[in-house]
Parts: sequence; structure tokens; C-alpha cells
Amino acid sequence: MTHRHLHALLLPPAAYAGRLLDALAAALDGTGPAILPLDPRLPRERVDALLAAFAPTAVETPDGTERLRPAGTGHGSVGVPAEVAVVIATSGSTGEPKGVQLAADALLHSARASLDRIGARTGERWLCPLPASHVAGLGILTRSLVSGTIPVVAQPLQDEADLPGFGCAYTSLVPTQLRRLLAAGADLTGFATILLGGAAAPAGLLDTARAAGVRVVTTYGMSETCGGCVYDGVPLTGVSVRTGPAGRIEITGPVLFSGYRLRPDLTGQAMADGWFVTSDVGVVDAAGCVAVHGRADEMINTGGEKVAPGEVAAALELCPGVREAVVIGQPDPEWGERVTAVVVPIDPAHPPALAELRAALGRRLPHYAVPRALVLVPEVPLLASGKPDLAALRGLSQG
Repeated sequence: MTHRHLHALLLPPAAYAGRLLDALAAALDGTGPAILPLDPRLPRERVDALLAAFAPTAVETPDGTERLRPAGTGHGSVGVPAEVAVVIATSGSTGEPKGVQLAADALLHSARASLDRIGARTGERWLCPLPASHVAGLGILTRSLVSGTIPVVAQPLQDEADLPGFGCAYTSLVPTQLRRLLAAGADLTGFATILLGGAAAPAGLLDTARAAGVRVVTTYGMSETCGGCVYDGVPLTGVSVRTGPAGRIEITGPVLFSGYRLRPDLTGQAMADGWFVTSDVGVVDAAGCVAVHGRADEMINTGGEKVAPGEVAAALELCPGVREAVVIGQPDPEWGERVTAVVVPIDPAHPPALAELRAALGRRLPHYAVPRALVLVPEVPLLASGKPDLAALRGLSQG
């Protein structure tokens, strides 16, 4: 039976941090409606599409709360299951919007297991530089509630020099944010732990951070698992990970989602006997440690060989002259897909040449994984989540 109202929140994260936290607290303890946090920076057309797809009963903006009429899609005023506290908007490789329903118990288990793993104590504050409309930002808010603290919401981080003044013991970042903070000379040693997730963390970046005295814990997870559920390769308490057919990573445990909003068909496709089948490929060793090789839908098929873009990008960032790198596949009449390196050079006036990079990578990677094309950019375009905007990068490489 579904009988809990769902309210969409279109609120600027910094200015309305207190309201977002209060709404989340009420959603978790059952005294308020379930919430659907949305990014207020989204184009109106995109917001309308999400509201139509997820059919909340009301939407809250800085101007107040407005009751919504049924979208005319046959949903009516269907509530969410009683246990669901939050719906997170996400999309697959097709871009089709999916509403990930997260139960209060799942979110709270995730928060407590995370705090326990990193040794966080009650009263220690979190810095939130990620949007609450994404599961990583939502996770920071949930951990703050469990810790009995109010997070410092800073989106975006305007001045790296101010980080020590925030007085926060913990934060979550994506690799691009960490790389740019380190390059700007930010003092990150005041954080007891930085959780790093959302994308593969290059070894060179981790080495640089740790050499600077920064404690970084890599995380792996997705919206369907309440965010990171594997820390430094080890699943959180209660979480089990295995690999299924074709090396797909599968996850089960108390952090799993409660299905996709109004899409039982998609839920059925994603679940197999209580296990969530991810879009990632990897291995789980005999000790239960997880190594993620990349997304199955982002693997590059070149000449019949499979290439993991993240592994090539990590190797590129160890090459002289490379500040940042992303690897994508481009259509190729001979190879099917062409491995293409998108590189931010350390010195734009003297960027690395493709031949130099190929020579360096040829000593580290199989010949088929070495990029056949190079695109130089002043910076990597990012999505609101802080991840590289692959669609924009593919457009650049075709230009």
C-alpha cells in the first residue's frame, strides 16, 4: 500500500540548508512527507519532466509550497511506500529519468555504518560541497543528523583558503574537486577523513593527497545503495558484494533501495533474487575486497578488445605534462571505437603530444588501450554532481 505524500524541494542548497535538513529529518522520522530534492539550477523543461515522471503531490520553492495536480500520465496522486523517506532523481545511459526510492532505515544504516567505519564521533561536523539532489550530498546531511550536528553547506566552494575556517572534521568530494583543491594549494589536513567517490580515483591523485598529509578513503556505490557502500574496497557492515555474469558487480544488504518510483518494470530489471545488478564491472577477491574496473555501458570496444576508460585515464595522469585526463570512445570505421584521450595540460603553451603520450602509455597498457586520438581542453566540463560531462566531451572531440 502506498500512502505517504511526496514533496519536491526546489531550494538553493546554501541559502536553504536549514530547511533541507529539517525536511530530511522529518522524512526520516516519519513526521513529514517523503522528499524529492531537485537541483534548482536545472532548466525549467528538465524540472517539469522530473515532476511529471515522479508525480509529487507538492513542490516547495523559495516562494512557498504549491500543491500539484496529477500530471495526466495515469499516476494520479499515488504516494510512496510508507518506509520511503527520499526519492533521488537519477538516469541511466539512455538519460531516462529514474526516481530511486530510499527507505529511512536504509539511509540511517548507511550513515551509521559510514560513521563507524571512519571513526567519526558524535558532534563532529561535516562540510557539504555536493548538492543534496545527489546521493553523496544527501549522505552528508544524513550523517550530520545521525551525528547530532549541522553541516556547513558550501556549494560551490568559493575560496579554498577558507577551508580550515569551516571547522569541519569530514567531507565528501569527487576526484575532480580534490584534484583542483590540491592544485590550488588548499589546506586539507584539517579533515580527519575525506570520502572520495562518484568516479574512479586515479592512483596518482591519491598519492598526491596522501603525500600532503590528507587522509582519503575511496568509496564505491550509487543512488540505489544510498551512496558509497564499499570503503577502500571493503563493504560496509551488512553489505555483501559479488560478481555475476560478464563480471557485473552485484550488491545486497540493508542499504538497498526500495525500487524505482512508479517503474516496477525497471525495478525488476535491476534486481535478481534480492541482489542489485549494477552497471559496473569488476572483481571481488577471496578476502571480499572489491576492485571496480569501470561501467559496462562505458567500456570502449576497439577492434574487439574491451578497454576500461578509467584505467587509461589513471595511466594518462601519470604522464609528464598531464594535469587531468578523461578517456572516451569515439566511432571509428576501422576499429569500431577509437580510444580518445581528453587532456588538460599542466602548461597550455607546451602541451604533451599524442606521440609522447602513446610512447609513455605503451609501457604500461596493452597496445589496444593506448589512445589513438588526443583532444586538449583548458578544463574538463562537469555535471552538477561534479562528474565529467561525457556528452559534452564527446561533442568537443567531434568538433
